[in-house]
Amino acid sequence: MGRFIFKRLCIAIPIIFFLSFITLVLINIVPGNYFDQLRMNPQIGEEVIQQYEEKFHINDNVFVQYLYWIKGIVHLDFGYSFTYQAPVFSLIKTRLWNTFLLSFSAFLISWCIAIPLGTLAAYKKNSAFDRIFLSLSYVFLSVPGFFLAILIMFMCAHWTALPLGGMRSIYYEELNFLGKLVDVLRHMIVPLVVVTVGSTCYLFRLMRSHVLDVLRQDYIRILHIRQIPKRVIIFKHVLRNALNPLITLLGYQLPALFSGAALTEIITGWPGLGSMMLFAVRSQDIFLVMGNMLMISFLLVIGNMMADILLAVTDPRIRY
Repeated sequence: MGRFIFKRLCIAIPIIFFLSFITLVLINIVPGNYFDQLRMNPQIGEEVIQQYEEKFHINDNVFVQYLYWIKGIVHLDFGYSFTYQAPVFSLIKTRLWNTFLLSFSAFLISWCIAIPLGTLAAYKKNSAFDRIFLSLSYVFLSVPGFFLAILIMFMCAHWTALPLGGMRSIYYEELNFLGKLVDVLRHMIVPLVVVTVGSTCYLFRLMRSHVLDVLRQDYIRILHIRQIPKRVIIFKHVLRNALNPLITLLGYQLPALFSGAALTEIITGWPGLGSMMLFAVRSQDIFLVMGNMLMISFLLVIGNMMADILLAVTDPRIRY
């Protein structure tokens, strides 16, 4: 396993940097840059803009730009954000926790709900319980995330006292620790529900399908014939085999939750990486876009490695 992890890390490093290079190429293909917008401001002289372009190698070819960026990465310098007038590393660090809090909470809740519901629906196939939750999963998977966010915000505005934007209240600093925790949780309810619903419905349908496949196997019928307790069959035999495909999916769901939360963050006003990434792309803030892409690529690699390790732990047939 140690040798496998080492090989995967050796492969992951060039993949991560290749993706960041492709991002830089795509940004350079788009006509113009951030400083073209500054030229429209009469208060900023052309000499100042030229100095900035020379300092950050904006007019150099893409290979030179990338080599200078790599040189900065070695010293943990991710570049400078022209839009926010701050280092990219500090910007990502301040927003990363907010996105992680929202995405990881949605990840835990969706898995904790989808796995037992999917298993129970498979065991009660074609029952009223199964039909109701299948229909609900169809409905919520068909509703676009942005529309669901607007709908939930509309309902909360009319029927609840929940805050509809931001992460903290104005009087947040005056609260004690428990009050601050409750305040953040109240602000997180709306975006968390939006992100969790789609993920839960998708996992529910997958779990139900995989459990049904396992229940059709001959060895499960033999276990029932031998009158093995149903609880033992479910937890020791059915779930362990049905979870393998979902563990594989875990590697892709980790970065998907971060990117999927982006639109929700923008609509609900949650101060995460999503709104910052959108603003960076629209303003052609080249180093901020590349810093975000580097982080998402890292999550993709780490997520897939975690999935491979968990597969080896849960299934004794898998060895690396």
